[in-house]
Amino acid sequence: MNNSITKRQFLTTSLVGTAGLALPRSLYAQSGQNRPNILWITSEDNSPLLGCYGDTFATTPNLDRLASEGIVYENAFANVPVCAPTRFTILTGMNACSMGTQHMRSRYTIPPFIRPYTRYLQSAGYYCTNRSKTDYNYATDDTSHWDECSREAHYKNRRPGQPFFAVFNITVSHESSIHNQQPQTRHDPAQVPLPPYHPDTPDIRQNWAQYYDKVEDMDSQVGEILDELEKSGLAGDTIVFYYSDHGGVICRSKRFVYDSGTHVPMIVRFPDKYRHLSPEKPGSRTDRLVSFVDLSPTVLSLAGIEIPGHMQGEAFLGDRSKPEREYVYLFRGRMDERYDMMRAVRDKRFKYIRNYMPHRIYGQHLEYLWRAAATRSWEKEYSEGRCNTAQSIFWQTKPPEELYDTAADPWEINNLAGNPEYGEILQRMRKVSKRWVMEVNDAGFIPEGEMVQRCVGTTWHDYVRNGNFPLERIIETAELATMHDSTQLPELMKRLKDSESAVRFWAATGCAVLGEKALPAEDILIRMLKDTSGDCRITAAEALCSIGKSGDAVPVLMKDLTNENAMVALRAANVLDIFGEEVSSPLATFETALHNSENNYVKRVLSHAISRFRK
Repeated sequence: MNNSITKRQFLTTSLVGTAGLALPRSLYAQSGQNRPNILWITSEDNSPLLGCYGDTFATTPNLDRLASEGIVYENAFANVPVCAPTRFTILTGMNACSMGTQHMRSRYTIPPFIRPYTRYLQSAGYYCTNRSKTDYNYATDDTSHWDECSREAHYKNRRPGQPFFAVFNITVSHESSIHNQQPQTRHDPAQVPLPPYHPDTPDIRQNWAQYYDKVEDMDSQVGEILDELEKSGLAGDTIVFYYSDHGGVICRSKRFVYDSGTHVPMIVRFPDKYRHLSPEKPGSRTDRLVSFVDLSPTVLSLAGIEIPGHMQGEAFLGDRSKPEREYVYLFRGRMDERYDMMRAVRDKRFKYIRNYMPHRIYGQHLEYLWRAAATRSWEKEYSEGRCNTAQSIFWQTKPPEELYDTAADPWEINNLAGNPEYGEILQRMRKVSKRWVMEVNDAGFIPEGEMVQRCVGTTWHDYVRNGNFPLERIIETAELATMHDSTQLPELMKRLKDSESAVRFWAATGCAVLGEKALPAEDILIRMLKDTSGDCRITAAEALCSIGKSGDAVPVLMKDLTNENAMVALRAANVLDIFGEEVSSPLATFETALHNSENNYVKRVLSHAISRFRK
């Protein structure tokens, strides 16, 4: 993986970013050959719950037919288990966490030389259309990257003979499709194959059955798009991709780095004319690991376009395809109004997950996720004591590390991280994960409020490369702080006084993770309540609450609810939601704060806190 950018590459890509004529010409144009059309059919929130992936409950005849004519990728993964950061990663060929765009619903700036793949295609003569999802999660005009971007966008509007790249995005299977329960479903709820982590309730079964109906509807729309391509006479000139933007959609899939959130279906069909670009025969299956960061360079490779040196993905098709990768890398940051941080590494068999906020439960309340009856039903079953061990884990705090044998345990419920028989594998995967976050200059190790302040007038990419930023020490502190190891408290107490605020943030996080075992750090934490960094103040306050010393902490949290830095205010709201019982007259206090807040995410968190106190 090429994660470093040389001075020469920087100058080259910067010139590319300001002058279209500087873009490399297509190899097809140089040779006089016709370039392939490329059609992407994408769906939303779909795991590989398709007949061609062995799901006998699914009704997907059109995708099954496409699979019989193309290549089925059995190990395709979204790098992020949610839409906006995933779409950024696809668009740029850069991991969102390397650009500071890993948080859901953010609009941070990126360097001008990091350009959408469509710009390279357009400069090589392609007509690029998008119908019509954008959601690229950075400061840009989302529609500007396309010749057409609307519900009417279509490759048929190109010039005669012009090659096209077209995206048709199918939304019918989106998470929102199960928010309103249907009285009747085509798929029988009683026959739904439930994953072992879901309790067996009528609401959960109904949501699953309704979702399978939506997958069937999605498949029908795929068929319509393929039929239109055939009738247009262009199928013989067009390479067709189908994939989903990430997994989904019932609780513990979308937004989580388990395979249920990141493992996606992917099918690629080559016409005879371009069969030489295909590594496999029609109807083949491959276990090659691919991830979404690879899609951008792969499209350029198929179009015969030179792949920019800064791209972190690796082409898996075409003349510029790379040898098979050994690992895919997965990450999770803030999901709407809730902070969490996970990093994961997956090879063909094992999945390693590193939880950097192990003191948070998996199932933090998200307003949007809780619109589904299945989520509410599961939470009720747990709160009333009717969940078994596997079904209860989601509502509990996390271990620092998770390791799964996905071949033996495809639903990832048997954590092997503490099993000595898998010690060597754990060490290997842990080492790979640590190396990767350093290689990509992972922005997730900087609390978001700090990132907002530090990157005014610049980008995360440029800021972290200014030569004065101690990212290695920050990551080292995060690793040290979040292993739940009380023997490291003396070192954490030293780092609470570090000159780098991100180091102090992680040291305070470590105290919050340790809870009452961090009591010796009380005096330092109290002094940190006056820290100039809002993220540090709030995390010190959280640590004090966790050791039962909330008296000085709560006023700081309440004051930061109205911090002009929206991300600092959101972090304060999250902590207050957890420790609301420490607040004097919490219901009235939170209602007043809700009325005064202008931050929608803060309002969501406070609304949840209020609902708890009203029960």
